[in-house]
Amino acid sequence: MRSFQVTLSYDGTAYAGWQIQANARTLQAEVERALAAITRQRIRVVASGRTDAGVHALGQVISFVCETRLSAAVLGRALQAHLPPDIRVCESHAAAPGFHAIRDAVAKRYRYVLQDGPQRDVFSRSYAWQVPYRLEVRLMREAAGPLIGRHDFASFQASGSPRASSVRTIRELVLERRPGLHADAIVLEVEADGFLYHMVRNLVGSLVEVGCAKRPPGWLAEVLAARDRRKAGVTAPPQGLYLLRVRYPAGVRVPCASPT
Repeated sequence: MRSFQVTLSYDGTAYAGWQIQANARTLQAEVERALAAITRQRIRVVASGRTDAGVHALGQVISFVCETRLSAAVLGRALQAHLPPDIRVCESHAAAPGFHAIRDAVAKRYRYVLQDGPQRDVFSRSYAWQVPYRLEVRLMREAAGPLIGRHDFASFQASGSPRASSVRTIRELVLERRPGLHADAIVLEVEADGFLYHMVRNLVGSLVEVGCAKRPPGWLAEVLAARDRRKAGVTAPPQGLYLLRVRYPAGVRVPCASPT
């Protein structure tokens, strides 16, 4: 048996998320179906993150083992040929025996895209949270400052996926307004050693309350200290969220689509 590591990008709009579900179209099912068609084997793939319905990825990493004489490059091209056009194989290569896309990850980076203001861009409705009022980025950036570092993020964890610990380390958080093809966007990028269920979307929902002046910038630090999900803001919708890239120990190559 040989180990493989494949990096995917995908538009999650048409899917009920990554993980296989009964009576629903999922990304994992599409990938496993394609691999079965190529290898004539039933192969179970492991993804670095189980993205929810409507969530996208530029650098989702998957790992799997199979018996094949195909090179990693040829296997990657064959996989692309069997996948639908909204899933792209960025690169495929042989992995060290035992490589595991989840357990071996040391950090993940997510992007969340917001479009604010009364004029909504029809072309971006599946790729950004369209907030119908103007947001103040300066206040949002000030509120986000206390989140950087190692903290208990229980206030931003949704129920339904309990973890042994809700302590995580946010290594970088960038929040800025960027020009776009059809409309300007507010882009948040956050990198951490791990994320809780809906953690990024709950952080964004809380930051939006600050950006529209419903809450002062200092409120977010109070929410963090409370360790109570009821104290935080709403959960931002899924379509603005992108898994940007996953980091692994030095020597593990992980390409991704250009994060423009």
